[in-house]
Amino acid sequence: MNRNRRCGILLHPTSLPCPGGIGTLGQECRYFLDYLERAGQRLWQVLPLGPAAYGNSPYSCYSAFAGNPLLIDLEQLVADGDLDALVDDVDFPAGRVDFALVEAGKLTALRTAAACFHGQAERERKEEFWRFCDTTPWLHDYALFMALKDHFKGKSWNAWPAEIAHREPAALEKYSIRLGPAIGEQKYMQWQFFRQWQKIRDYAAGKEIEILGDIPIFVAFDSADVWAYPQLFHLDEKGRPTVVAGVPPDYFSATGQRWGNPLYNWEALASSGYRWWIDRFRGAFELYDSVRVDHFRGFAAYWEVPAKEKTAVNGRWVPGPGAQLFDTVIGELGQLPLVAEDLGLITPDVEELRDRYRFPGMKILQFAFDSGAGNPYLPHNYCHDCVVYTGTHDNDTSIGWFSSLAAQQKKKVLAYTGTAGTDIAWEMIRLALSSVADMAILPLQDVLRLDGSARMNLPGTPQGNWSWRYAGDQLTDKGAHALADLVKLYGR
Repeated sequence: MNRNRRCGILLHPTSLPCPGGIGTLGQECRYFLDYLERAGQRLWQVLPLGPAAYGNSPYSCYSAFAGNPLLIDLEQLVADGDLDALVDDVDFPAGRVDFALVEAGKLTALRTAAACFHGQAERERKEEFWRFCDTTPWLHDYALFMALKDHFKGKSWNAWPAEIAHREPAALEKYSIRLGPAIGEQKYMQWQFFRQWQKIRDYAAGKEIEILGDIPIFVAFDSADVWAYPQLFHLDEKGRPTVVAGVPPDYFSATGQRWGNPLYNWEALASSGYRWWIDRFRGAFELYDSVRVDHFRGFAAYWEVPAKEKTAVNGRWVPGPGAQLFDTVIGELGQLPLVAEDLGLITPDVEELRDRYRFPGMKILQFAFDSGAGNPYLPHNYCHDCVVYTGTHDNDTSIGWFSSLAAQQKKKVLAYTGTAGTDIAWEMIRLALSSVADMAILPLQDVLRLDGSARMNLPGTPQGNWSWRYAGDQLTDKGAHALADLVKLYGR
């Protein structure tokens, strides 16, 4: 059978080596896509693109629909005439994002650009902006939410005055008028984000590169989603979660993980025809060609923890919406090009749900060597319908991972690869590309042979994550051609 064997690279746009201290949707993004083309890659996987909240995590955002304003390329705003020429007088650290430093300067520049646009932009551009506002249903709630957060000094929405926390109609009207300029700034930022992202999507499509996105199953409590639709979540009369998400105790944690996200009221969602999820998937497919769904197992059953509990020990498994949700969404949107993140404690009901729709699951090579030949993450045990990764954003780099292994595990890796381990990142890439998995995704850190200092995220640590950036001179023609040779060798 002639299968559609493909491969790609995992890189979040914040990691691009752009001026201004953070990656953006500007020229460096196009250079990266040029590199993917030279390297024979047909996929670019990104992390969630939303406005990151606590800990700068893209998996904890102020909105499940909005884009991150920090990704906006200011040079394009200069070209639009909304900003004066940029002066690069801030000493940003090399190799990582200082989010506080970036945010302080960038949000100021974006507000300046918004004021200029609203005051001076020509009619044609303003008509484009208003079309965006009129056709983006979630936009006003999000813009008002962010304006209110600034107005109330960053407090969580349930700590705002009751009238606006509970969205009383008179209060919504009052604050929409009072905070009009700030709301306009937020809408301008979203307009610019989406128009810039569309240009990147078009550029990628011109090179026949598809973009694989990512959506977390849960949303942050302090988000426009929960504030605007409290009836879709398990909250008490004061707007506080009664139960929260997590995972039970396991080999890695005796107390489990208490994530703290509010849990969905699936009965309420079902009675609405799952409209919110239909809109969420529709929005995702406007951003991406296909989507990885984080914590897919939560659709089959999820770990419910009473909000008063300090750990996840005293939780329980609760059935999720299962096939009813996906049948409803597919009935409206058509077949869903999803990747199911099926890592962790996976039970037969999760596998049945995944396989019912032929959603490919994930295989992580770094998980393959802690047991015997039956380990499901070893390539000889793969099916075609899966996605193999050397590691994900939550793993160490392959070099960092290998250096941390005990001697016996290292022997297993070397025996399986048939190498001396002197170029372990490349050998892991070779394993992934040579496997029968239809899709292979490689973190850029492994392609560049970087050690653990380039790790993107260390789960369970609230600070210091998500900040890695590569240097512009690390994407070489030599490296691209070497990767392209492997792609050709293994028919991807």
